[in-house]
Parts: sequence; structure tokens; C-alpha cells
Amino acid sequence: MSYPIKLSPQLKTKSGKDITIGIGTGTQWKRPIDKLEGKNYSEELVNQLLFALDSGFNHIDTAEVYETQPAVGEAIKRTKIPREDLFITSKYNGGFLTFKAQSKSGKESVDKALRELGTDYIDLFLIHSPFFTTELSHGHTLEDIWKDLIEAKKEGKIREIGISNAAIPHLERLFAVSPGKEFYPKVNQIEFHAFLQNQSKDIVKYSQDHNILVEAFSPLSPITRAENKALNPFLKELSTEYKKTEAQILLRYILQRGVLPITTSANKDRIKQSLDLYDFELSDKEVEEIEKIGKENPFRAFFHEAFKNL
Repeated sequence: MSYPIKLSPQLKTKSGKDITIGIGTGTQWKRPIDKLEGKNYSEELVNQLLFALDSGFNHIDTAEVYETQPAVGEAIKRTKIPREDLFITSKYNGGFLTFKAQSKSGKESVDKALRELGTDYIDLFLIHSPFFTTELSHGHTLEDIWKDLIEAKKEGKIREIGISNAAIPHLERLFAVSPGKEFYPKVNQIEFHAFLQNQSKDIVKYSQDHNILVEAFSPLSPITRAENKALNPFLKELSTEYKKTEAQILLRYILQRGVLPITTSANKDRIKQSLDLYDFELSDKEVEEIEKIGKENPFRAFFHEAFKNL
């Protein structure tokens, strides 16, 4: 039996296929230049991406700050899957704390991504974080960068635009400078897992109420990052009941919350397992118990200071 998940909105590839959960290429894949054997990408990452695509993924998540766009571009070039059947996400880096923006504008960031990805369009382009200052971003505000992304969308360089790590005030700022609802954020990618059910106050419900798809990064934090393993006994119980791994239980929980996970692994078995989420369904009571344990054991992996008053 198949248990489909309804996401709102349901993003699609250019050819009209529903997108899978995302395969991430985050900071764990950054490699020093001297480790890349004269290339500007990691061959290990390219092979991992090709395996993920062959296994059924069609959604790859990268970012300017990860420095993995060239590896994603190489995977796009080598795969036999048509470009229009893939969904590629990248992100503008505006800087954070003392780290400055890598590009001098949103336009430059988009054009750099197109060049490094070797493609003439990007399916989804996000502002990686709203927590940058004009000193870090070469003089640009959040609104300035959003206007750059709007122009890139109008020009056909980007199919959909969105943001990552946005709280409600950030989304409201983007609404205010958008020339129509078709230019509102389509995605808000946030840290989301059982131990952090709202990265900022009411953000999941607010995003979903405004037809913004919530994507989850670090979805497996309760078993991979958090020192507190309070959820583990219940996950083991569910794992035995459903004959699924604990990671699959957590990913299924996130999907049932109407949130799309972005996950990653260098392990081929785990990559395959990450897509095997649609032949079982957690009961409402089981979802509630996961959330109850999670709320009793809060954990945040990223942006601790940035969200103190949000």
C-alpha cells in the first residue's frame, strides 16, 4: 500500500514531475583545494550525487557558501537524466557574523551559480539567511537582494525564488517589496526536526498558511547531532513495528508535518533508504508522541544567537 504525502505547494521539475526529498551537498562536502586533485570539485561528491540520482532522487540542494556548485554541475553533465527532469536548488550567501558575502550582488551570485552548475536556469534560488548587514553584503539590504532574485526570475534564470532561515518578520519584508503574489517566496528552508519544531515563533504554520513550502535541513538531528537521545527508545519501538530505520521514521514524521526534508549521506544504503518512505504511515498518536518528546528535549544546531528574539 502507498501512503502519499501532500505538500503545499508541491514543487515540480520543469518537465512537470513531482520533486523528491532533497539530497544535500552541505558543508561536510567542502574540501581544501589540495584535496581535489587539481579539480574545482570533489569527485567523491559527484559519485555520491550520481548514485542518488540513479536511486531515484531528482532534487539536489547546493549553495554558494558550500562551494559545491561545480560538483553538482559535473553530476548534471554526467547523468543520463534530462535536465528538465531534475530540480536544482542553490542559494545566495549574504555573509554572517564576520564572514562577508562571496558575490557583490544577488545578480552576481545567480550568474555565478548558473556558470558553475553549467545550466541556463536554476529551479529554486534562495537567500541563504536574512542575518546579514550591509557591511557584509557589499552595501545590500535583504530587500535589495530579493529584488535581484525577482529580476532573475523575470529573465528566466530562476524558476522559483525563496529564502532560508526566515522568521515571520523577514517574510513580511519580502512580501512588501514583491510586485505581486507570483513573486512571493515559494520556499522557506529552515532547521526543522523533532527537537526543533519551529525554528522561530510560529514559522511553520505561518509559512504553510501563506502557501510557502517549508523545507527541513538537519532533519535527523535527534539521532545525529543532539547529545540528548531521549527520542531513541520510542524510535526503536517504531522501527521494530514498521521495519524501518530510525532515520526513516524521522523523515516520515517530517513529511507528515507537510515539510520536505533535505538530507545527505555518503552511505549508499542510507541514500536508498531515504526515498523508501511511502509504504508506511505513522498514526496521529505516534506523531503526537514524537512531538511531545521533542518539545521536552529542545535542541538547536544552528543560528543560536540569531533566533534569540525571534
